[in-house]
Amino acid sequence: MEPVKARNVIIGKGRPKICVPIVAVTAGEIFEEARLLAERSIDIAEWRADWYENWGDIPKVLETAGELRRILGDIPLLFTFRTAREGGEKALAEEVYIALNKAVAESGAADLLDVELFTGDGPVTDVIDCAHRNQVKVIVSSHDFRKTPSKDEILARLLKMQELGADIPKIAVMPQLKRDVLTLLEATLEMSEKYAKGPIITMSMAGMGVISRMAGETFGSAVTYGAAGKRSAPGQVDTEKLAGVLEVIHESVENG
Repeated sequence: MEPVKARNVIIGKGRPKICVPIVAVTAGEIFEEARLLAERSIDIAEWRADWYENWGDIPKVLETAGELRRILGDIPLLFTFRTAREGGEKALAEEVYIALNKAVAESGAADLLDVELFTGDGPVTDVIDCAHRNQVKVIVSSHDFRKTPSKDEILARLLKMQELGADIPKIAVMPQLKRDVLTLLEATLEMSEKYAKGPIITMSMAGMGVISRMAGETFGSAVTYGAAGKRSAPGQVDTEKLAGVLEVIHESVENG
């Protein structure tokens, strides 16, 4: 498996990296959250631009992303516009979604982009090609806030993301039963051991699935999403608590 490097962070090596979302409405609030994150135990900052009041104004999005880049310093910036169909705040036309992501990739402000799998094969590969031309890594993602698909379906989506050229495939699912969490972990292990060419990200959401956010190093998920304030998804754990648990697991794995 080939790790993915974003600034000085190597994803897919060592303990899972902690990614924390910035979910704020105004530019001032976004910058304040970024300043707080710069003082916390995090590896990656995710800007959830679907929360931003000026999300439809690409020049303002780029201006805000550029200032975020300055505030965060060496912390990699992941740009995400989560659409309503995948649990986000806004619905927007496909062509606008693609144009926004390509503009951010070309701006140099983001180190990583999150692009949703179900946008379609052509549009996804279009964004990936643009991002790679600009030395930006791409997470291709899928989210199911209602249920946990079968193990075979989870694997199929992760493999499809990899086939399309994702640097990091990602899937997040909602458990209805405790066994659903095992389904997600089993799929993660099989993908990481048998098929993955690089790091993957998986998680089972809500309180029932919180163990999946902590056990990535055991089962093969390379990034976990925590919270340093407002949560962007159910089940996210405070970053300081999360860092402590990840370190305990990492030390145990390293020491056999």
